[in-house]
Amino acid sequence: MKAKPKTVDQYLAALSDDKRAALEKLRQTIRAAAPTAEECISYQLPAFRLDGKALVAFGATAKHCAFYPMSPAVVEAHKDELKAYNPSKGTVRFAADHLLPAALVRKLVKDRIRENRGRWAGPGFKASLRTTIEQGGNRKQNSP
Repeated sequence: MKAKPKTVDQYLAALSDDKRAALEKLRQTIRAAAPTAEECISYQLPAFRLDGKALVAFGATAKHCAFYPMSPAVVEAHKDELKAYNPSKGTVRFAADHLLPAALVRKLVKDRIRENRGRWAGPGFKASLRTTIEQGGNRKQNSP
């Protein structure tokens, strides 16, 4: 039985060269999108935590690499952009030689940050309301 990784570097070291390279690029993109997030191992996967809450994770299986936004709502909000990557509720699968675009990863991570902080409007909201929420504003209620 393999020893469970205690760090992200230990996890990555156990992978094939192609999967390690793909996940290193993903790791760098996540780190750039969430520079104050801390790396950890969660459920035996490399993950990032922000403000004490799980943010995103990533990993590899025998057949593919995976990005875990840890939010069915965020995956659903980006389903059109993700359809080429075989998404499911909280997982986006991709081949090591068919990386997720960095811009898409940044969008997913930023939405997860907003969601964790209670500021993400999610799918179905008007763009103006979402912008207000993202900027930290409050929506005024009309009084009777």
